[in-house]
Amino acid sequence: MPLLCNYYVTYRCNARCSFCEFGADNPELQRSKLADPERVLANLRDLRRLGVRFIDFTGGEPLLHPQLPEFLREARRLGLWTSVTTNGLLYPKRAEAIRGLVDLLHFSLDGGRSTHDAIRGVPCHDSVLRSLDLAISLGERPDVLFTVTNETVDDLELVHRDVSAPRGLVLIVNPLFAYGSTGGALTPATLDRMVAFGRQHSATTYLNGGHVALRRDGGNQTDAPVCKAASSTVVISPDDRLVLPCYHQQQEQLPIAGRLFELVKRDERVAWHRRMEGRHDFCQGCAVNCYMEPSFALPTSRYFLPALPSKLRYGWTKLVRQRVGA
Repeated sequence: MPLLCNYYVTYRCNARCSFCEFGADNPELQRSKLADPERVLANLRDLRRLGVRFIDFTGGEPLLHPQLPEFLREARRLGLWTSVTTNGLLYPKRAEAIRGLVDLLHFSLDGGRSTHDAIRGVPCHDSVLRSLDLAISLGERPDVLFTVTNETVDDLELVHRDVSAPRGLVLIVNPLFAYGSTGGALTPATLDRMVAFGRQHSATTYLNGGHVALRRDGGNQTDAPVCKAASSTVVISPDDRLVLPCYHQQQEQLPIAGRLFELVKRDERVAWHRRMEGRHDFCQGCAVNCYMEPSFALPTSRYFLPALPSKLRYGWTKLVRQRVGA
């Protein structure tokens, strides 16, 4: 039974991040369709029937979709936990429309002003700070999402000291993952620094120990795969296709056209991808966080225990500490 849906409502973006294929410099993706509202709403109902509990409305920049508030509202009505990650540029314009509809609202911030703006390709550091303060004023409890590279790991302390800690927010330490031409692997020294930082600030940061352990082990191994992307996660494209086995190594896209439940439950191609998950040649060494994290959630995973402490602390913070303090 899938736990999570990564729903790409758009591939368009208003930034030019150096470690991401989406962005204003990619004309093909900039011309791509926005997700059709009627199809999104129908798919949300099928996702609930499938037993999905979490839905990440993603992109591209998800706030570029004008109907995002409608999608969030319907997902919440169906009892799904919602997540949105944004670069903050559009948040001031969309804040009221999505207020109270996002369970896990993440603002990307990858260092001090010069570092962050250089990575993002547009001046958006100050927009993130303004968006964080606006979200807090509206009663939201956002997180700061820091994608760590070998070059930026030393900025973790700065962002914690100046941004997340003074606002009482969780700093999510997100190890960079490589795919396509988006960058290289993290060095052992970078992993060591991340772990030391996470231990020093364990009460106010989230660093999934499973991600670190997986990287130290060289990523997914095809002879003993940890990846459960095809069985744990449903991936939907803006043009209403089921993407298999995952977005980053998509080998097949099946048109949904109102039959998402039937596809996931009974289609032989979907079943084949489940049998092959983590076993393809391209799966060797993979460490893509957004598919490994739900894979770690299975007690049979050898990374279940390394991931567990961070998950429990984060759950306590989001469900208890922040809500009681709000």
